[in-house]
Amino acid sequence: MRFLSVGEFAKKWNSPERTVRNYCAKDKLSGAFLTGKTWNIPEDASLPEKENKKKFSDNILLNYLKEQKDMKLKGGIYHRTQIDLTYNSNRIEGSKLTHEQTRYIFETNTIGISKESVNVDDIIETSNHFRCIDLIIDKAKSKLTESLIKELHFLLKSGTSDSSKDWFKVGEYKKLPNEVGGNETCHPKEVALKIRELLSDYYNIEKKTLKDIIDFHYRFEIIHPFQDGNGRVGRLILFKECLANNIVPFIIDDDLKLFYYRGLQQWSCIKEYLLDTCLTAQDNYKAILKYFEIDFD
Repeated sequence: MRFLSVGEFAKKWNSPERTVRNYCAKDKLSGAFLTGKTWNIPEDASLPEKENKKKFSDNILLNYLKEQKDMKLKGGIYHRTQIDLTYNSNRIEGSKLTHEQTRYIFETNTIGISKESVNVDDIIETSNHFRCIDLIIDKAKSKLTESLIKELHFLLKSGTSDSSKDWFKVGEYKKLPNEVGGNETCHPKEVALKIRELLSDYYNIEKKTLKDIIDFHYRFEIIHPFQDGNGRVGRLILFKECLANNIVPFIIDDDLKLFYYRGLQQWSCIKEYLLDTCLTAQDNYKAILKYFEIDFD
């Protein structure tokens, strides 16, 4: 009989290696045995029936993120994604918090020692962004809807100084016209219709590609549906939709910010700018997955 390693068995069943090792240790995989420190699993072995039914997704990365989130595991891909995605997305929007301060908030729920003054809204939005990432993991398989988009905005901006302003409606579309980069955006009266048209067009794509998801992001940012927080909500949607469509997600880091802005500005005429930027960010995230030994084909 042929035997599989933990990695081979995990890939075959699209299950995290940590979970497979746990099954072996608890004798839940019939016929599995140790040789030194290496588990040997019979090729015809299958996941425990109860656990197999509870499998969250066919996406191995999403399974890792979901499992580690629920375990509150530190030091894994979930931990790394929370800190990197939150730090970089906030940084693009002008947050002064450092990567280390962002990590400290996630791990200890405190800011740590700082020689410089820290904006309270930066701290609140950082903590809120962690909750937004949890939401997109939990709802990665769910259809992208207006209500989910609004929920992300509500989570992101709740408790900030903006939320106390009468004209700033947290979790609701903008009430006042605004600009982005000096360019006009969709008028508030047209936002709801434009978002529904965007979602309708997106739903009609049967098998979504990375290019389709980026195009959605561009159109979302052009509409600019909220008074503030559009970039961060848009990038959260990017990450979620990559997970939903079994595409390696990516994080636009601070080094790619100017290329990202250029790509958004030029998308209507030169799509390669933004596409190449996102592919570079995707390669960076693939390197992180490789470090954590997550084989995402």
